[in-house]
Amino acid sequence: MSAVAYREAAGGGLWSRMSLGQKQVLWAWSFLAVPLVFYVVIRFWPTFQAFYLSVTDWTITKPASFVGLENYGRLIEDSLFWQVFRNTFLYLILGTPISLLISFVVAYYLDRVRFMHSFIRALYFLPFLTTAAAMAWVWRWFYQPVPIGVINDLLSSFGIPQQPFLRSTSQALPAVLAPAVWAGLGFQIIIFLAGLRAIPVTYYEAARIDGLPEGAILRKITLPLLKPTLVFLVVFSSIGFLRIFDQVYNINTNDPGGPLNSTKPLVLMIYQTAFSSYEMGYAAAQTVVLFLILLVISLVQLRLMRDR
Repeated sequence: MSAVAYREAAGGGLWSRMSLGQKQVLWAWSFLAVPLVFYVVIRFWPTFQAFYLSVTDWTITKPASFVGLENYGRLIEDSLFWQVFRNTFLYLILGTPISLLISFVVAYYLDRVRFMHSFIRALYFLPFLTTAAAMAWVWRWFYQPVPIGVINDLLSSFGIPQQPFLRSTSQALPAVLAPAVWAGLGFQIIIFLAGLRAIPVTYYEAARIDGLPEGAILRKITLPLLKPTLVFLVVFSSIGFLRIFDQVYNINTNDPGGPLNSTKPLVLMIYQTAFSSYEMGYAAAQTVVLFLILLVISLVQLRLMRDR
Protein backbone atom coordinates (compact mmCIF):
# COMPACT_ATOMS: atom_id res chain seq x y z
CA MET A 1 0.00 0.00 0.00
CA SER A 2 1.33 3.43 -0.94
CA ALA A 3 1.86 6.16 1.64
CA VAL A 4 -1.05 8.23 0.22
CA ALA A 5 -3.44 5.29 0.30
CA TYR A 6 -2.32 4.46 3.85
CA ARG A 7 -3.02 7.98 5.03
CA GLU A 8 -6.45 7.98 3.34
CA ALA A 9 -7.30 4.65 4.96
CA ALA A 10 -6.10 5.85 8.36
CA GLY A 11 -8.06 9.09 8.03
CA GLY A 12 -11.17 7.30 6.88
CA GLY A 13 -10.88 4.91 9.76
CA LEU A 14 -10.60 7.76 12.28
CA TRP A 15 -13.62 9.55 10.81
CA SER A 16 -15.67 6.36 10.83
CA ARG A 17 -14.81 5.73 14.50
CA MET A 18 -16.06 9.17 15.53
CA SER A 19 -19.57 9.48 16.97
CA LEU A 20 -22.20 11.71 15.39
CA GLY A 21 -21.80 14.27 18.16
CA GLN A 22 -18.02 14.41 17.68
CA LYS A 23 -18.47 14.89 13.94
CA GLN A 24 -20.92 17.75 14.54
CA VAL A 25 -18.50 19.44 16.94
CA LEU A 26 -15.64 19.06 14.44
CA TRP A 27 -17.72 20.54 11.62
CA ALA A 28 -18.90 23.38 13.88
CA TRP A 29 -15.33 24.32 14.84
CA SER A 30 -14.26 24.07 11.21
CA PHE A 31 -16.85 26.68 10.21
CA LEU A 32 -16.13 28.85 13.27
CA ALA A 33 -12.35 28.80 12.83
CA VAL A 34 -12.21 31.41 10.05
CA PRO A 35 -14.37 34.12 11.74
CA LEU A 36 -12.66 33.43 15.09
CA VAL A 37 -9.20 33.92 13.62
CA PHE A 38 -10.39 37.03 11.79
CA TYR A 39 -11.89 38.45 15.02
CA VAL A 40 -8.74 37.76 17.00
CA VAL A 41 -6.61 39.49 14.36
CA ILE A 42 -8.73 42.64 14.04
CA ARG A 43 -9.71 42.97 17.72
CA PHE A 44 -7.23 41.38 20.10
CA TRP A 45 -4.03 42.11 18.20
CA PRO A 46 -4.60 45.91 18.15
CA THR A 47 -5.42 45.70 21.87
CA PHE A 48 -2.12 44.00 22.60
CA GLN A 49 -0.37 46.58 20.42
CA ALA A 50 -1.95 49.38 22.46
CA PHE A 51 -0.62 47.84 25.69
CA TYR A 52 2.83 47.59 24.13
CA LEU A 53 2.82 51.16 22.79
CA SER A 54 1.71 52.50 26.18
CA VAL A 55 5.12 51.63 27.64
CA THR A 56 7.05 53.25 24.79
CA ASP A 57 7.94 56.76 23.66
CA TRP A 58 6.78 56.99 20.05
CA THR A 59 6.05 60.24 18.25
CA ILE A 60 5.87 58.92 14.63
CA THR A 61 8.97 60.93 13.74
CA LYS A 62 11.22 58.56 15.68
CA PRO A 63 11.19 54.82 16.43
CA ALA A 64 9.42 53.61 19.57
CA SER A 65 11.70 53.30 22.58
CA PHE A 66 10.83 51.48 25.80
CA VAL A 67 10.17 53.83 28.74
CA GLY A 68 8.37 51.52 31.15
CA LEU A 69 5.58 53.13 33.18
CA GLU A 70 6.71 56.67 32.43
CA ASN A 71 3.56 57.45 30.40
CA TYR A 72 1.32 56.30 33.25
CA GLY A 73 3.26 58.43 35.73
CA ARG A 74 2.80 61.39 33.41
CA LEU A 75 -0.95 60.70 33.38
CA ILE A 76 -1.13 60.84 37.18
CA GLU A 77 0.62 64.21 37.21
CA ASP A 78 -1.39 65.64 34.30
CA SER A 79 -4.06 68.04 35.61
CA LEU A 80 -5.79 68.03 32.22
CA PHE A 81 -6.20 64.26 32.42
CA TRP A 82 -8.01 64.51 35.76
CA GLN A 83 -10.29 67.23 34.43
CA VAL A 84 -11.08 65.08 31.40
CA PHE A 85 -11.53 62.06 33.69
CA ARG A 86 -14.12 64.05 35.69
CA ASN A 87 -15.91 65.15 32.51
CA THR A 88 -16.09 61.57 31.25
CA PHE A 89 -17.71 60.33 34.45
CA LEU A 90 -20.15 63.24 34.43
CA TYR A 91 -21.29 62.10 30.98
CA LEU A 92 -21.74 58.62 32.44
CA ILE A 93 -23.54 59.37 35.70
CA LEU A 94 -25.81 61.98 34.12
CA GLY A 95 -26.41 60.51 30.69
CA THR A 96 -27.11 56.87 31.54
CA PRO A 97 -29.94 57.28 34.09
CA ILE A 98 -31.55 60.20 32.24
CA SER A 99 -31.59 58.39 28.90
CA LEU A 100 -32.86 55.12 30.40
CA LEU A 101 -35.61 56.86 32.37
CA ILE A 102 -36.87 58.85 29.38
CA SER A 103 -36.68 55.89 26.99
CA PHE A 104 -38.52 53.59 29.43
CA VAL A 105 -41.33 56.10 30.02
CA VAL A 106 -41.75 56.62 26.27
CA ALA A 107 -41.65 52.87 25.56
CA TYR A 108 -44.06 52.10 28.42
CA TYR A 109 -46.75 54.41 27.08
CA LEU A 110 -45.96 53.81 23.41
CA ASP A 111 -46.57 50.10 23.99
CA ARG A 112 -50.19 50.97 24.81
CA VAL A 113 -50.69 52.99 21.64
CA ARG A 114 -52.36 51.11 18.82
CA PHE A 115 -53.11 53.91 16.35
CA MET A 116 -50.12 54.47 14.02
CA HIS A 117 -47.87 52.60 16.44
CA SER A 118 -45.29 51.60 13.81
CA PHE A 119 -45.09 55.13 12.40
CA ILE A 120 -44.58 56.72 15.82
CA ARG A 121 -41.95 54.12 16.70
CA ALA A 122 -40.10 54.88 13.46
CA LEU A 123 -40.14 58.61 14.30
CA TYR A 124 -38.49 57.93 17.66
CA PHE A 125 -35.87 55.76 15.94
CA LEU A 126 -34.90 58.39 13.35
CA PRO A 127 -32.44 60.30 15.60
CA PHE A 128 -30.46 57.09 16.08
CA LEU A 129 -30.00 56.89 12.30
CA THR A 130 -28.97 60.53 11.94
CA THR A 131 -25.26 61.18 11.46
CA ALA A 132 -23.57 62.70 14.50
CA ALA A 133 -22.03 65.57 12.52
CA ALA A 134 -25.34 66.75 11.09
CA MET A 135 -27.08 66.38 14.44
CA ALA A 136 -24.37 68.33 16.26
CA TRP A 137 -24.57 71.21 13.80
CA VAL A 138 -28.37 71.40 14.21
CA TRP A 139 -28.07 71.50 18.01
CA ARG A 140 -25.30 74.08 17.72
CA TRP A 141 -27.74 76.24 15.81
CA PHE A 142 -30.34 75.71 18.57
CA TYR A 143 -27.93 77.07 21.19
CA GLN A 144 -27.05 80.30 19.33
CA PRO A 145 -28.09 83.71 20.74
CA VAL A 146 -31.23 85.53 19.61
CA PRO A 147 -32.42 85.82 16.88
CA ILE A 148 -30.70 82.73 15.47
CA GLY A 149 -30.95 80.30 18.36
CA VAL A 150 -34.30 78.55 18.72
CA ILE A 151 -33.91 77.82 22.42
CA ASN A 152 -32.84 81.33 23.41
CA ASP A 153 -35.59 82.75 21.24
CA LEU A 154 -38.11 80.61 23.10
CA LEU A 155 -36.68 81.65 26.48
CA SER A 156 -36.82 85.32 25.59
CA SER A 157 -40.50 84.99 24.67
CA PHE A 158 -41.15 84.00 28.31
CA GLY A 159 -39.00 86.86 29.65
CA ILE A 160 -36.11 84.57 30.62
CA PRO A 161 -32.60 85.98 30.00
CA GLN A 162 -30.53 84.44 27.22
CA GLN A 163 -28.24 81.59 28.22
CA PRO A 164 -24.65 81.20 26.99
CA PHE A 165 -24.89 77.38 26.69
CA LEU A 166 -21.81 76.33 24.68
CA ARG A 167 -19.92 79.48 25.74
CA SER A 168 -20.29 78.72 29.46
CA THR A 169 -18.00 76.40 31.40
CA SER A 170 -20.92 75.34 33.62
CA GLN A 171 -23.59 74.93 30.93
CA ALA A 172 -21.52 73.53 28.08
CA LEU A 173 -21.37 69.92 29.33
CA PRO A 174 -25.16 69.57 29.85
CA ALA A 175 -25.65 71.30 26.49
CA VAL A 176 -23.44 68.69 24.79
CA LEU A 177 -25.03 65.86 26.77
CA ALA A 178 -28.55 66.74 25.59
CA PRO A 179 -28.05 65.77 21.91
CA ALA A 180 -26.14 62.66 22.98
CA VAL A 181 -29.10 61.53 25.09
CA TRP A 182 -31.54 62.45 22.34
CA ALA A 183 -29.57 60.52 19.73
CA GLY A 184 -29.63 57.27 21.70
CA LEU A 185 -33.28 57.32 22.76
CA GLY A 186 -34.56 55.63 19.61
CA PHE A 187 -32.45 52.51 20.08
CA GLN A 188 -33.27 52.24 23.79
CA ILE A 189 -37.00 52.69 23.15
CA ILE A 190 -37.00 49.87 20.59
CA ILE A 191 -35.18 47.54 23.00
CA PHE A 192 -37.54 48.42 25.86
CA LEU A 193 -40.51 47.81 23.58
CA ALA A 194 -39.14 44.39 22.68
CA GLY A 195 -38.72 43.59 26.38
CA LEU A 196 -42.25 44.74 27.19
CA ARG A 197 -43.72 42.69 24.34
CA ALA A 198 -41.88 39.60 25.63
CA ILE A 199 -43.72 39.69 28.98
CA PRO A 200 -46.66 37.24 28.86
CA VAL A 201 -50.05 39.00 28.86
CA THR A 202 -51.42 36.40 31.28
CA TYR A 203 -49.38 37.95 34.10
CA TYR A 204 -51.13 41.28 33.63
CA GLU A 205 -54.54 39.66 33.32
CA ALA A 206 -54.05 37.74 36.56
CA ALA A 207 -52.83 40.87 38.36
CA ARG A 208 -55.85 42.90 37.23
CA ILE A 209 -58.22 40.13 38.27
CA ASP A 210 -56.62 40.26 41.72
CA GLY A 211 -57.30 44.00 41.78
CA LEU A 212 -53.71 45.27 41.66
CA PRO A 213 -53.39 48.95 40.64
CA GLU A 214 -51.23 49.94 37.67
CA GLY A 215 -48.43 51.20 39.91
CA ALA A 216 -48.18 47.87 41.72
CA ILE A 217 -48.25 45.98 38.40
CA LEU A 218 -45.38 48.14 37.18
CA ARG A 219 -43.30 47.53 40.31
CA LYS A 220 -44.05 43.84 40.85
CA ILE A 221 -44.38 42.49 37.30
CA THR A 222 -43.07 44.82 34.58
CA LEU A 223 -39.81 46.02 36.12
CA PRO A 224 -38.67 42.63 37.52
CA LEU A 225 -39.35 40.89 34.20
CA LEU A 226 -37.53 43.67 32.33
CA LYS A 227 -34.34 42.98 34.26
CA PRO A 228 -32.42 41.28 31.39
CA THR A 229 -33.34 44.15 29.07
CA LEU A 230 -32.34 46.72 31.67
CA VAL A 231 -28.98 45.03 32.30
CA PHE A 232 -28.19 45.11 28.59
CA LEU A 233 -29.18 48.76 28.19
CA VAL A 234 -27.33 49.90 31.32
CA VAL A 235 -24.07 48.33 30.14
CA PHE A 236 -24.58 49.42 26.52
CA SER A 237 -25.44 53.01 27.47
CA SER A 238 -22.61 53.27 29.98
CA ILE A 239 -20.07 52.21 27.38
CA GLY A 240 -21.56 54.68 24.92
CA PHE A 241 -21.32 57.66 27.29
CA LEU A 242 -17.82 56.72 28.41
CA ARG A 243 -16.79 56.69 24.74
CA ILE A 244 -18.64 59.87 23.76
CA PHE A 245 -16.79 61.73 21.01
CA ASP A 246 -18.84 62.69 17.94
CA GLN A 247 -21.20 65.13 19.65
CA VAL A 248 -18.38 66.85 21.55
CA TYR A 249 -16.11 67.16 18.53
CA ASN A 250 -18.74 68.39 16.07
CA ILE A 251 -20.89 70.67 18.22
CA ASN A 252 -17.98 73.05 18.85
CA THR A 253 -15.62 72.69 15.92
CA ASN A 254 -13.76 75.93 16.72
CA ASP A 255 -12.76 74.63 20.15
CA PRO A 256 -13.47 70.88 20.51
CA GLY A 257 -13.89 70.03 24.16
CA GLY A 258 -14.19 73.69 25.16
CA PRO A 259 -14.62 76.15 26.61
CA LEU A 260 -11.52 75.62 28.75
CA ASN A 261 -11.76 71.83 28.34
CA SER A 262 -15.05 71.78 30.28
CA THR A 263 -16.65 69.30 27.86
CA LYS A 264 -13.61 67.31 26.75
CA PRO A 265 -14.02 63.53 27.27
CA LEU A 266 -11.23 60.98 27.43
CA VAL A 267 -11.72 59.77 23.85
CA LEU A 268 -11.26 63.31 22.52
CA MET A 269 -8.13 63.73 24.62
CA ILE A 270 -6.76 60.49 23.15
CA TYR A 271 -7.54 61.72 19.63
CA GLN A 272 -5.85 65.08 20.15
CA THR A 273 -2.82 63.55 21.86
CA ALA A 274 -2.33 61.07 19.02
CA PHE A 275 -3.18 63.12 15.93
CA SER A 276 -2.47 66.69 17.02
CA SER A 277 0.53 66.25 19.33
CA TYR A 278 1.66 62.98 17.66
CA GLU A 279 2.50 61.47 21.06
CA MET A 280 1.39 57.94 20.24
CA GLY A 281 2.87 56.31 23.34
CA TYR A 282 1.12 58.74 25.66
CA ALA A 283 -2.13 58.34 23.72
CA ALA A 284 -1.83 54.55 23.99
CA ALA A 285 -1.50 54.86 27.78
CA GLN A 286 -4.71 56.91 27.84
CA THR A 287 -6.37 54.24 25.70
CA VAL A 288 -5.35 51.50 28.14
CA VAL A 289 -6.81 53.53 31.02
CA LEU A 290 -10.09 53.94 29.12
CA PHE A 291 -10.16 50.21 28.34
CA LEU A 292 -9.68 49.32 32.02
CA ILE A 293 -12.40 51.78 33.06
CA LEU A 294 -14.84 50.28 30.57
CA LEU A 295 -13.96 46.76 31.69
CA VAL A 296 -14.32 47.47 35.43
CA ILE A 297 -17.57 49.43 35.11
CA SER A 298 -19.14 46.79 32.85
CA LEU A 299 -18.18 43.94 35.21
CA VAL A 300 -19.40 45.84 38.29
CA GLN A 301 -22.72 46.70 36.65
CA LEU A 302 -23.26 43.11 35.50
CA ARG A 303 -22.50 41.84 39.00
CA LEU A 304 -24.77 44.33 40.76
CA MET A 305 -27.68 43.80 38.35
CA ARG A 306 -27.29 40.04 38.58
CA ASP A 307 -27.29 40.09 42.40
CA ARG A 308 -30.43 42.18 42.45
